[in-house]
Amino acid sequence: MAYCSNCGSEIKEGAAFCGNCGTPVKQKIVTPVVNQPVGSLEFDVVNRERLNMVKVELINSAVRYEAGALHYMKGDLVLETNMPSVGKFFKSMVTREKIIKPVIKGTGTVFLNPSFGEFTILDLQNDEWILDRGAYYASELGIEIGVFTNKAISAMFSGEKWFQTVVAGTGKVVMVSAGPLEEIELRNEKLVVDGRFAVARTSGVDLNVKRVSKGIFSSVISGEGLVNTFTGTGKVLIAPVENYLNTMISIIRDIQFRVSQPSK
Repeated sequence: MAYCSNCGSEIKEGAAFCGNCGTPVKQKIVTPVVNQPVGSLEFDVVNRERLNMVKVELINSAVRYEAGALHYMKGDLVLETNMPSVGKFFKSMVTREKIIKPVIKGTGTVFLNPSFGEFTILDLQNDEWILDRGAYYASELGIEIGVFTNKAISAMFSGEKWFQTVVAGTGKVVMVSAGPLEEIELRNEKLVVDGRFAVARTSGVDLNVKRVSKGIFSSVISGEGLVNTFTGTGKVLIAPVENYLNTMISIIRDIQFRVSQPSK
């Protein structure tokens, strides 16, 4: 039996909104867990020519990764790309994420595509994390991958949109971000973030969009307007500063944009 997180009323089975207050029901669409071969898997992040790469060592094991992320692999390995179910196809339509996440099984070494960004290996211990769109990169096969539905106001103004990726279970997950991550632990506290650099949060932390000041007029004067507010008990991973290469890329793009604008 489910209850509304806002007013506490009982939620009817299959309902998308609370019948009493209209609050959207948090729903997860979870992919089926495939039995993982008995063996071992080790993730590592290596640096080559200032680029970061994810290295995966497999011994009679399996790894799931984001479609298109394979760089090269060596060993007795098999690449599997299963046809998606109707449910997965619908999920991809609403989340706009890639519908297929290939799996590599066997014994050998796998390298995923190099990136200017930073890779972080998250070790789940029977818990659940909500990831920013595009943050998922790879995971052990035993990790469940699903969808988290944001509240309407948060989806419209937070930049996180309606749906985010959920990873749950026990095992390792690799995330990609624009800069190194910083872990912030909340104990029934509030974290205010002015921007989209919050990469992940545990499921016990709620995301809301709020004004910095109480009144609309005050918000306009302060220049802050709407900010992402995380409340509850759990952990939030943020990348407050982009790394050197991504910072230089942003500066170059900004200069190119300014140069391309017609002079007045």
